[in-house]
Amino acid sequence: MDDRYGGTLDLERHSAALARETLSLQQNGTASSRIRSELYAVAAAFATSAMWAAIDGRRLDVAQDHLNQAVTLSGLAGDSAVQFRVWGHASALYYQLGRHTDAMAASEASRATAITRRDPLFASLALARLAVDHADSGDAKAALRTLDQAQEAFDRADQSLRRPAWMRFFDQAELDNLATFAYLSLGQWVEAEHRAHRCLTGLRPDLERNRALTRANLALAQLGQGDIEPAVATAQAVPAEMARQGRVRKILGDFTHRLNAMAPDTHEAHAWLDHRTAIA
Repeated sequence: MDDRYGGTLDLERHSAALARETLSLQQNGTASSRIRSELYAVAAAFATSAMWAAIDGRRLDVAQDHLNQAVTLSGLAGDSAVQFRVWGHASALYYQLGRHTDAMAASEASRATAITRRDPLFASLALARLAVDHADSGDAKAALRTLDQAQEAFDRADQSLRRPAWMRFFDQAELDNLATFAYLSLGQWVEAEHRAHRCLTGLRPDLERNRALTRANLALAQLGQGDIEPAVATAQAVPAEMARQGRVRKILGDFTHRLNAMAPDTHEAHAWLDHRTAIA
C-alpha cells in the first residue's frame, strides 16, 4: 500500500489497528521474555508504519502521537532494527515540521543503533538521511562528506542478507533519491538533476509514490537551472493521483511558488496553473 499509494489514511488506520491487536496478545496466556520482546517489536513496527503513513500524508500532528507510542514499544522490545526505523522516521517527521535540530538528533540516534555497526546497509541509510539533514542546515561540506560515506557503506553491504521486509525499499535508487533531496537543499541543481534521473532509471516499477516524488524533485532541479519548459513538462508528468499525495503535493507547491517567482507571465507558468487547477 505504501509503495503504490503512499501514506493514505487507510494505511495509517490499518497499521494502528494491527499495533493494537499485537499488544492485546501480551495480555493473553503466558510466554517467555523473548517472545514478549518479539511481540513488542512487532507492535512497534506497526506503530512506526502508522507514523510513517501519517508523515507521508502530511498529517503531522497525529504522526507525533504514533511516534510516542513507537518509541515506547521499541524501547520495551530492545530490538535495534526497530529502534533504527523509529528514529529514522522521527527524523523525517521533525524535518517536515521544520524542527531541524531535532531532525539531526533523531538521525544521529538512528545511526547510533547497534544494527548500523553490524550491517553496512543500515549504516548507509542512516548516513544518507543524515546527509539530508546537514544539507538542510546549510553545511555543504558535511553533507557531501556524509553522502560519500553512505555510498561507501552501501557498496560494502551484502545485498543477499535477510533483512526486515520494510528495509526492502533501500537500494541504489533510494540512495540517489535521498542524495537528490540533499543537493536540492544545497542549491546544486545540476547534481540534483543527475541523481534524480539516476533514481528514476533504477527505481522498481512498483514504487509508484517514490517515482512521483522523484519526478517532482526533478522538476525543481530543472527549474533551478532556469530550464522552465522541461521543468513544467516534468511536473506535469506526475500522475494526478500522486500529485494530490501529501509529500508530493508539498513539493509541487514549492515548484509552483518558485515558478511564479521566476517567470510568472510565461506560457509555461499559465499552462502549469491550468494543470494544477484541473487535478486539484
